[in-house]
Order: sequence, then structure tokens, then C-alpha cells
Amino acid sequence: MLFTRFAGIAITGMLLAVSSGIALIGQAGGASQEKNEKILKKEAIPYSEPGSGGQMWKDYCAACHGMSGAGDGPAVEILKAPPADLSLMAKRNNGKFPEDHFASVLQFGTGSHAHGTSDMPIWGPLFRSQNKDLVGLRIHNLSKFVESFQQK
Repeated sequence: MLFTRFAGIAITGMLLAVSSGIALIGQAGGASQEKNEKILKKEAIPYSEPGSGGQMWKDYCAACHGMSGAGDGPAVEILKAPPADLSLMAKRNNGKFPEDHFASVLQFGTGSHAHGTSDMPIWGPLFRSQNKDLVGLRIHNLSKFVESFQQK
């Protein structure tokens, strides 16, 4: 199944990025740093139903952005740059959630290299491998979920 193939590619890429980051942390910190080294729990990317923005957030986004979108997820320590605080998107846009911008980032990337490549999200190829209507539904529902936790 195409979904499984792309999930495997995404997982492999994530594991390589994680392994590289952990190896670099260990080299830079020396022996005393090794005891405090953070270990990222590696799990397969689950399939989330496209109808649940909250479940997709939990499965695909919260590891970096945190459950509240503040950029404080458990994987933050291995990223090259901290993830954006997505709970401030509306506040930074005169109180209106920038749904078109959010959808654009999910479809085309950020241009930032915090994730190792311009593929933002790291599971972007997984979404893009699905039919256009399903991708649109996923992006719409994820966007509505992120809009729901915006700070005023």
C-alpha cells in the first residue's frame, strides 16, 4: 500500500535525523554529557483518521509543537531550531487565524531547515501521497484544530 511505503520512508528519515542529532550531542558533551543524554522513543507513525484534527495533531505534530502548540514537545531537544509557537498564530495576525498560510506550510513546507529539509511537516510526503480530496480534508481538519487553541 502506498501509505505504508511512504510511512516507512518518513519513519526512516526521522530515525536517521534523530540518530544523527543524538550522536552529535554525545560527541559535543563528552562523557559527563552522556549520562544526561535524552533518548527519543522511536515509534511507527500511526494512521490517523482524516476526520479528527485533534488525533492528527497528537499523532503528527505534538512531538515537536507540544499538545498546546507552544513548541514544547518532547522532541524539541533534538531539533536544529525550536518549533514555532503555533498558539500565537492568530495573535500575530491581528487576531485572525491565518488558515491559508497554515495550509500552505502543510502542503509546501516552511522554507526553514529546522526539520532537516524543507519538508514541513516531516510527514509531508505521507500526506502528499494521498489523493487530493483526502489531503484537503486532513489539512482543513488539522487547521480547525490548531485554530481552536489560539491565544487571544
